[in-house]
Amino acid sequence: MVEPRLFTNTLPCSTMVAATMSFLSQLIPPFGSLQVLLVTAVCALVLVLLSFRRPRNLPPGPRGLPIVGNALSLRTNVPLVFTEWSKKYGDVLTVYTGPMLTIVLNGYAAIHEALVKNADVFSSRPSSSASMTPDEKTLGIAQEPYGPKWKEHRKFALMSLRDFGVGKRSMEGKILEETRALHDEISKNRIKAFCISHMMQNTVSNVICSIVFGCRYEYRDKKFQDLLMAIDRVLRRTSADHLAVMLRPLRYIPGVRKGYLDLRNSQAVLVNHIKDRIREHQETFDENDIRDFIDAFLLESKKRQTDENTTFTEQELATVVLQLFLAGTDTTSTTLRWALLYMILHPDIQGKVQQEIDSVLGPSQEPSMVHRSQMPYTEAALTEVSRLATIAPISLPHGTSRDTTFRGYNIPEDTLVAVNIWSVHHDPQLWPDPSKFDPARFLDDAGKFVKRTEVIAFSTGRRVCLGEQLARMEIFLIFTSLLQRFTFKLPEGAPKPSEEGVFRGIHAPVPFKLRAEPRN
Repeated sequence: MVEPRLFTNTLPCSTMVAATMSFLSQLIPPFGSLQVLLVTAVCALVLVLLSFRRPRNLPPGPRGLPIVGNALSLRTNVPLVFTEWSKKYGDVLTVYTGPMLTIVLNGYAAIHEALVKNADVFSSRPSSSASMTPDEKTLGIAQEPYGPKWKEHRKFALMSLRDFGVGKRSMEGKILEETRALHDEISKNRIKAFCISHMMQNTVSNVICSIVFGCRYEYRDKKFQDLLMAIDRVLRRTSADHLAVMLRPLRYIPGVRKGYLDLRNSQAVLVNHIKDRIREHQETFDENDIRDFIDAFLLESKKRQTDENTTFTEQELATVVLQLFLAGTDTTSTTLRWALLYMILHPDIQGKVQQEIDSVLGPSQEPSMVHRSQMPYTEAALTEVSRLATIAPISLPHGTSRDTTFRGYNIPEDTLVAVNIWSVHHDPQLWPDPSKFDPARFLDDAGKFVKRTEVIAFSTGRRVCLGEQLARMEIFLIFTSLLQRFTFKLPEGAPKPSEEGVFRGIHAPVPFKLRAEPRN
């Protein structure tokens, strides 16, 4: 569960900048020349008006075209493009996607300076983020600007997650219960090649269900599958659909409207499911028996019911739960898929991990977080997965809370700030041969694990991932349990899968199949 999707239904910066180009490519076929001319004229007028307000002394950046800005250069592989531009323009640069000003931060030094040393300025969210929430008003933890409400709700969420076992043995039990169910599903495919993506999604999603709803689903439960399908539809919408959410006039263009409505309908399915569960909790609520996150929120809401300014509302609860699901499923399951891909591509490393697991756990003892410090090579391998794969290459958009001067440049209030984590994790100055999978980067001469502050898979600063501790528990326990019981291999005769992933908001591996060979 990594920060760029934690706990939100929003458009990551990498998708946002690609969205403009995707939209333009979809725009022309449905329209006649007159309609295209009118749209172009409106966009040109907006651009001219904005140009009068263009701030002075912005960071340098590539020249853009009228109307589209730099969007033509940002159709694919946005983190790589930003990283390449930083070599010419510096670690702090300016880009425009259409009329939208974006400041891009590259490299560990610039990111740390902004998000940690200048956290008061760079810890907010841009106002455009509000349009990404289902009702375009209730922001939830992820999209709330930096301020008292955000601090209050983040503190409540952290306390609630701890109360329901995050970081404790009780949560380990829930994760291991799902891991055993995953073992059973894998065992049904003993000699067959299979794709583990859907199984992994089931496993991770059920962990979130246990925290939020207080129960788990059987994998073939229709409600559970409907929930996962709705989550998938929201996460897999095109960037043009998301752009229409952010730029209201685009919603009424025939060629775009259908995708926009499909996105909103998928959100509605999720919100309605969540509100049904909230109503069930309201009907059975007992303040002396707090079962899960929803109950904890309802209890807090009851304590504040005489406060007319309370923000602990039912809509806020529904939004936060929605964000929990969207953040807590895709990123963690994708991290685990990358981990298994690297294991089948590097069987020597898989063998070393298994040797360590066997020496600490033996063939039957279930893993626990107390074993983590005893397994430095496994920890190093998982850290290298986080670095090399960089699941969230560009974080959720940050925003400036006031006008500021940063590294000698003027940055206005409410400017969208893109944090290019990829540029840190693939910096050859920090990581020699950065495209190589090498757990030894995180081991000293004695074989002990060495933590590197430059690994910022969960971001850094005040907006660091709220679910980091839960995600680390899931990844360690599920990964070690799987390698304790199975050896993962390429199917016979199958081509070697690519280590180059696909950038689609998150960085995901190209779909691949594997075989799971039982051990002992």
